[in-house]
Amino acid sequence: MKALTTFLSIAILVWKAAAVTAVTDCHLHSTQVYCRAEATEYVVATTATATSDVPPAYTGCHAHGSETFCLSPSGDDVQISLSTIEGDEEAADEGPQEEHCHFHAGVEHCVGASGEDGPRSCERTDREYNIPLRIGLLFAILVTSSFGVFAPILLARYLPSAGKSTLVILKQFGTGVIISTSLVHLLTHAQLMFSNECLGELTYEATAAAVAMAGLFLSFLVEYLGHRFVHAKGGNATRTALVSVYVLEAGIIFHSLIIGLTLVVSGDSFLLTLFAVILFHQMFEGMALGTCIAALGSPSSSAAGSGISCHSPAPHGTAAATDDYEALPTASGRQHGLKAGCSTGIGSGTPKISTARKLSLAAAFALVTPAGMAIGIAVLDQFNGNDPQTIVAIGVLDALSAGILLWVGIVEMWAADWAVLGGAMVDAGATKTVTGLGALVAGMVAMSVLGKWA
Repeated sequence: MKALTTFLSIAILVWKAAAVTAVTDCHLHSTQVYCRAEATEYVVATTATATSDVPPAYTGCHAHGSETFCLSPSGDDVQISLSTIEGDEEAADEGPQEEHCHFHAGVEHCVGASGEDGPRSCERTDREYNIPLRIGLLFAILVTSSFGVFAPILLARYLPSAGKSTLVILKQFGTGVIISTSLVHLLTHAQLMFSNECLGELTYEATAAAVAMAGLFLSFLVEYLGHRFVHAKGGNATRTALVSVYVLEAGIIFHSLIIGLTLVVSGDSFLLTLFAVILFHQMFEGMALGTCIAALGSPSSSAAGSGISCHSPAPHGTAAATDDYEALPTASGRQHGLKAGCSTGIGSGTPKISTARKLSLAAAFALVTPAGMAIGIAVLDQFNGNDPQTIVAIGVLDALSAGILLWVGIVEMWAADWAVLGGAMVDAGATKTVTGLGALVAGMVAMSVLGKWA
């Protein structure tokens, strides 16, 4: 009903504009010329520097398509359009100080009534927030996030045979989700933060990309050192896979906290739209993380297609053992494992990660966005999304998370499954390959579409 009312209002205004034959009572505000036709005010696409330059009227108004033009006293066509300021002279005088607010990544951005070139307010805007609604949305996000992250784990645990093909689809869909989240959501949001005029003009335009690159390098460094440490302590492939999952979860948790915060501090006019988008965002991202957690400790013979990557160690003495594999120390001596570049493989004798451990990893994801929302509700009366320190904090965390997820998505998920020897999809049959590619692209598309609103 609200959408229909808005549509009818717009249609009436367009009809009124098309029916205009002349505009009169022309006057100047700043350098902009305003005229009237009956009770409706129009803005004229011309500028003036003095009242004496403003003609009293424009006549001979006519339509060109959806646009309306009138003739100036000199015979020139000038375009007129409905003014954003309706009402009396006092409202017109106050027009340049009026603010129109919208949201970038859930953070409020206000501009003057004169458009992008008008004055911008970086002060906090006081408004009434619907607190009970926000509390209700917190629990809705909790339920959705929990479903997304726990479902793959429970499916693999209690329906291993029936869930195997489903996990293949979920894993590839999740890979697409992670790639799209890093680029379309996080890196774009970071760029929006660093381009906010309330922060001032940055002398280094590539700030967002540079911070993302730092996140990429930190992810590589943590994984590399983690794998070296695990190998030196006689660990196994499950432990190295666990390091990769920790890196993935860290990147997700950083930006999920920001997502929860920006959701609740959004104005009521944008809240439900952003909530609907984040609901799907959290469910898809939970599935991506859940499939990686579900594969931890799974033997390669049964986890193919569902693990981070499912390599099988080469037998001792084979050619592969001297090329793609190397001896790794263990508590009982030395065994052959993957080199660092393929270190997330799961061997057939690998000990499993307990279901309780997996569920605890999943719980951290399920709780972090509601935690961010709770923080947002607590600071509603003080939060200013256009404060320079807030802008920098959000921008840095978004860019860092983008780099982290880019590393995990491309190296540990996409390449490990499709391009690394022993990957789950390298030697897959035609049906599995087509299904996997379709799920991969579907994940990218789904999250990219959601990027229009969040």
